[in-house]
Amino acid sequence: MAGETTITIIGNLTAEPEMRTTSKGGTVCNFSIAATPRQYNSQSGQWEDGQALFMRCTVWRDMAEHCAQTLHKGMRVIAQGRLTQRSYQAQDGSNRTVIELQVDEIGPSLKYATAQVARIQHAGGQSNGYSAAKNIAEISQAHPYQNNGFSNANPFGGSAPAPQPANNGQLPPSDPWGNAGQSNNFGQFNQGDEEF
Repeated sequence: MAGETTITIIGNLTAEPEMRTTSKGGTVCNFSIAATPRQYNSQSGQWEDGQALFMRCTVWRDMAEHCAQTLHKGMRVIAQGRLTQRSYQAQDGSNRTVIELQVDEIGPSLKYATAQVARIQHAGGQSNGYSAAKNIAEISQAHPYQNNGFSNANPFGGSAPAPQPANNGQLPPSDPWGNAGQSNNFGQFNQGDEEF
Protein backbone atom coordinates (compact mmCIF):
# COMPACT_ATOMS: atom_id res chain seq x y z
CA MET A 1 0.00 0.00 0.00
CA ALA A 2 1.11 3.54 -0.63
CA GLY A 3 2.33 5.48 2.36
CA GLU A 4 3.52 2.50 4.38
CA THR A 5 6.94 2.68 5.97
CA THR A 6 8.90 -0.36 4.78
CA ILE A 7 12.24 -1.14 6.40
CA THR A 8 14.86 -3.87 6.41
CA ILE A 9 16.55 -4.71 9.68
CA ILE A 10 19.58 -6.96 10.21
CA GLY A 11 20.36 -8.18 13.69
CA ASN A 12 20.21 -10.98 16.23
CA LEU A 13 17.15 -12.53 17.87
CA THR A 14 17.09 -11.62 21.56
CA ALA A 15 15.04 -14.67 22.63
CA GLU A 16 13.32 -17.74 21.21
CA PRO A 17 10.36 -16.81 18.97
CA GLU A 18 7.00 -17.13 20.75
CA MET A 19 4.19 -18.65 18.68
CA ARG A 20 0.55 -18.62 19.73
CA THR A 21 -2.93 -18.99 18.28
CA THR A 22 -5.32 -16.03 18.44
CA SER A 23 -8.93 -16.28 19.61
CA LYS A 24 -9.99 -16.25 15.95
CA GLY A 25 -7.72 -19.20 15.12
CA GLY A 26 -4.89 -17.26 13.45
CA THR A 27 -1.25 -18.16 14.08
CA VAL A 28 1.12 -15.40 15.16
CA CYS A 29 4.80 -15.45 16.09
CA ASN A 30 6.50 -12.65 18.05
CA PHE A 31 10.19 -11.99 18.59
CA SER A 32 12.64 -9.11 18.96
CA ILE A 33 15.65 -8.31 16.81
CA ALA A 34 18.61 -6.38 18.25
CA ALA A 35 20.41 -4.40 15.55
CA THR A 36 23.72 -3.12 16.87
CA PRO A 37 25.84 -0.88 14.63
CA ARG A 38 29.61 -1.30 14.86
CA GLN A 39 32.15 1.35 14.04
CA TYR A 40 35.92 1.46 14.01
CA ASN A 41 37.55 3.73 16.58
CA SER A 42 40.78 4.91 14.95
CA GLN A 43 42.15 6.22 18.27
CA SER A 44 41.90 2.88 20.06
CA GLY A 45 42.29 0.74 16.95
CA GLN A 46 39.26 -1.32 18.02
CA TRP A 47 35.75 -1.99 16.73
CA GLU A 48 33.09 -0.68 19.12
CA ASP A 49 29.38 -1.40 19.45
CA GLY A 50 27.01 1.52 19.03
CA GLN A 51 23.54 2.04 20.50
CA ALA A 52 21.43 -1.10 19.91
CA LEU A 53 17.98 -0.82 18.32
CA PHE A 54 15.50 -3.38 19.64
CA MET A 55 12.67 -4.01 17.17
CA ARG A 56 9.63 -6.03 18.18
CA CYS A 57 8.50 -8.17 15.22
CA THR A 58 5.24 -9.94 14.38
CA VAL A 59 4.74 -12.67 11.78
CA TRP A 60 1.37 -14.18 10.84
CA ARG A 61 -0.08 -17.43 9.42
CA ASP A 62 2.16 -20.09 7.84
CA MET A 63 5.26 -17.92 8.04
CA ALA A 64 4.71 -17.69 11.83
CA GLU A 65 5.02 -21.47 12.07
CA HIS A 66 8.09 -21.43 9.81
CA CYS A 67 9.76 -18.81 12.04
CA ALA A 68 9.00 -20.75 15.23
CA GLN A 69 10.53 -23.90 13.71
CA THR A 70 13.56 -22.24 12.10
CA LEU A 71 14.68 -19.22 14.10
CA HIS A 72 16.44 -19.39 17.47
CA LYS A 73 17.83 -17.03 20.11
CA GLY A 74 21.07 -15.37 18.98
CA MET A 75 20.55 -16.18 15.29
CA ARG A 76 21.46 -13.36 12.91
CA VAL A 77 18.50 -12.60 10.61
CA ILE A 78 17.45 -10.22 7.86
CA ALA A 79 13.83 -9.08 8.14
CA GLN A 80 11.82 -6.80 5.90
CA GLY A 81 8.40 -5.46 6.67
CA ARG A 82 6.13 -2.55 7.49
CA LEU A 83 6.37 -0.41 10.60
CA THR A 84 3.06 -0.24 12.46
CA GLN A 85 1.96 1.59 15.57
CA ARG A 86 -0.36 -0.11 18.03
CA SER A 87 -1.97 1.23 21.20
CA TYR A 88 -3.17 -0.89 24.11
CA GLN A 89 -4.07 -0.66 27.77
CA ALA A 90 -1.52 -2.19 30.14
CA GLN A 91 -2.43 -4.28 33.19
CA ASP A 92 -1.86 -1.25 35.43
CA GLY A 93 -4.51 0.68 33.45
CA SER A 94 -2.10 2.99 31.63
CA ASN A 95 -2.35 3.51 27.88
CA ARG A 96 0.70 2.45 25.91
CA THR A 97 1.81 2.72 22.30
CA VAL A 98 4.34 0.46 20.61
CA ILE A 99 5.96 0.51 17.21
CA GLU A 100 6.58 -2.92 15.73
CA LEU A 101 7.58 -4.53 12.46
CA GLN A 102 4.93 -6.54 10.61
CA VAL A 103 7.34 -8.92 8.89
CA ASP A 104 6.76 -9.67 5.20
CA GLU A 105 10.05 -11.54 4.57
CA ILE A 106 12.62 -13.02 6.93
CA GLY A 107 15.55 -15.39 6.76
CA PRO A 108 18.88 -16.20 8.33
CA SER A 109 21.84 -14.00 7.46
CA LEU A 110 24.54 -15.95 5.65
CA LYS A 111 27.31 -13.52 6.59
CA TYR A 112 28.56 -15.69 9.47
CA ALA A 113 26.57 -18.90 8.95
CA THR A 114 25.24 -21.36 6.41
CA ALA A 115 21.69 -22.62 6.01
CA GLN A 116 19.83 -25.42 4.29
CA VAL A 117 16.47 -24.59 2.77
CA ALA A 118 13.56 -27.02 2.62
CA ARG A 119 10.53 -26.11 0.54
CA ILE A 120 7.13 -26.49 2.12
CA GLN A 121 4.61 -28.67 0.25
CA HIS A 122 1.39 -26.67 -0.04
CA ALA A 123 -2.13 -28.09 -0.17
CA GLY A 124 -3.12 -29.29 -3.63
CA GLY A 125 0.36 -30.64 -4.36
CA GLN A 126 1.88 -27.30 -5.30
CA SER A 127 5.36 -26.28 -4.27
CA ASN A 128 6.43 -22.82 -5.48
CA GLY A 129 4.60 -23.19 -8.77
CA TYR A 130 5.81 -26.70 -9.60
CA SER A 131 3.50 -29.69 -9.41
CA ALA A 132 4.57 -32.34 -6.92
CA ALA A 133 4.47 -34.86 -9.78
CA LYS A 134 7.36 -33.10 -11.53
CA ASN A 135 10.79 -34.30 -10.63
CA ILE A 136 14.17 -32.66 -10.69
CA ALA A 137 15.01 -33.92 -14.17
CA GLU A 138 11.82 -32.47 -15.68
CA ILE A 139 12.48 -29.10 -14.06
CA SER A 140 16.11 -29.14 -15.18
CA GLN A 141 15.17 -30.00 -18.77
CA ALA A 142 12.59 -27.22 -18.88
CA HIS A 143 15.10 -24.66 -17.56
CA PRO A 144 18.60 -25.88 -18.49
CA TYR A 145 20.29 -22.53 -17.79
CA GLN A 146 18.69 -21.81 -14.43
CA ASN A 147 19.41 -23.38 -11.09
CA ASN A 148 16.07 -22.38 -9.56
CA GLY A 149 17.79 -20.45 -6.77
CA PHE A 150 19.55 -23.47 -5.30
CA SER A 151 23.08 -24.73 -5.75
CA ASN A 152 23.58 -27.79 -7.92
CA ALA A 153 20.23 -27.11 -9.67
CA ASN A 154 18.36 -29.14 -7.08
CA PRO A 155 15.16 -27.20 -6.33
CA PHE A 156 14.43 -29.31 -3.27
CA GLY A 157 17.70 -28.67 -1.41
CA GLY A 158 20.38 -31.21 -0.63
CA SER A 159 23.13 -31.98 -3.08
CA ALA A 160 22.85 -33.59 -6.46
CA PRO A 161 25.05 -33.39 -9.50
CA ALA A 162 24.17 -30.44 -11.67
CA PRO A 163 22.41 -31.55 -14.86
CA GLN A 164 24.34 -30.79 -18.02
CA PRO A 165 22.57 -28.97 -20.86
CA ALA A 166 21.99 -31.06 -23.98
CA ASN A 167 24.33 -28.82 -26.03
CA ASN A 168 27.50 -29.63 -24.01
CA GLY A 169 27.46 -26.45 -21.94
CA GLN A 170 27.31 -24.07 -24.92
CA LEU A 171 24.82 -21.24 -24.83
CA PRO A 172 22.08 -21.41 -27.46
CA PRO A 173 22.89 -19.63 -30.75
CA SER A 174 20.05 -17.15 -30.17
CA ASP A 175 21.62 -16.01 -26.89
CA PRO A 176 22.77 -12.37 -27.39
CA TRP A 177 25.44 -12.84 -24.69
CA GLY A 178 26.72 -16.07 -26.25
CA ASN A 179 29.05 -14.33 -28.73
CA ALA A 180 32.38 -12.99 -27.55
CA GLY A 181 32.00 -9.90 -29.76
CA GLN A 182 34.46 -7.01 -29.82
CA SER A 183 36.22 -5.93 -26.66
CA ASN A 184 37.69 -2.56 -25.76
CA ASN A 185 39.25 -3.96 -22.54
CA PHE A 186 36.64 -2.07 -20.56
CA GLY A 187 36.49 -3.44 -17.05
CA GLN A 188 39.90 -5.12 -17.19
CA PHE A 189 42.69 -4.11 -14.85
CA ASN A 190 45.99 -2.80 -16.12
CA GLN A 191 49.15 -4.44 -14.88
CA GLY A 192 50.06 -1.31 -12.87
CA ASP A 193 46.76 -1.11 -10.95
CA GLU A 194 47.02 -1.81 -7.25
CA GLU A 195 44.74 -4.33 -5.65
CA PHE A 196 42.53 -3.08 -2.88
